[in-house]
Amino acid sequence: MDPGISLIVGLGNPGPEYAETRHNAGFRFLGAVLAHVGGALRAEPRFASEAARVSIAGHDVWLLQPLTFMNRSGEAVARFAQYYKIPLERILVAYDELDLPPGAVRLKRGGGDAGHNGVHDIIEKLGGADFVRLRIGVGKPPTSGQGANYVLKRAPAAEQKLIDEAIERARTQLDDIVQGQYQKVMNALHTHSA
Repeated sequence: MDPGISLIVGLGNPGPEYAETRHNAGFRFLGAVLAHVGGALRAEPRFASEAARVSIAGHDVWLLQPLTFMNRSGEAVARFAQYYKIPLERILVAYDELDLPPGAVRLKRGGGDAGHNGVHDIIEKLGGADFVRLRIGVGKPPTSGQGANYVLKRAPAAEQKLIDEAIERARTQLDDIVQGQYQKVMNALHTHSA
């Protein structure tokens, strides 16, 4: 069994104009976690973030929402992880994934950034890629090369419903994720067809 998770990071952009966009799927996942376990994010200016400490499956877990804007997420994550001495393999990063359709959600450990600027910055600032990822499908833009504009827009209601359902499915697997039972979670999440 893997060591489990001590820090859950949700990626997104701060501000009301971004709140409902596809790019904020990671923030929405953190919101779902907080709604389930209780607690509230509080400002942590020294980490350019909002954070909360919660109990999940009997474990103390930090929740972190960087306020640095997506492309500079790594600054906040690295500062927080270094301060609290959280190793790379105990970090889960939740984010939007263009390569998955709305309604799909996947868990994986390590790998590249697949063109996601927030994940790229985290890999760079942490000095490694061996963290766990929760990839929340938001689908591809109709034409290639429009990813940036696409993720900064709201999904149509039907797609957003699928994204929200995927976030909730992932949230129901939280105890197993925190306890490092990744294969069990992958079996549960990856067999669901979007």
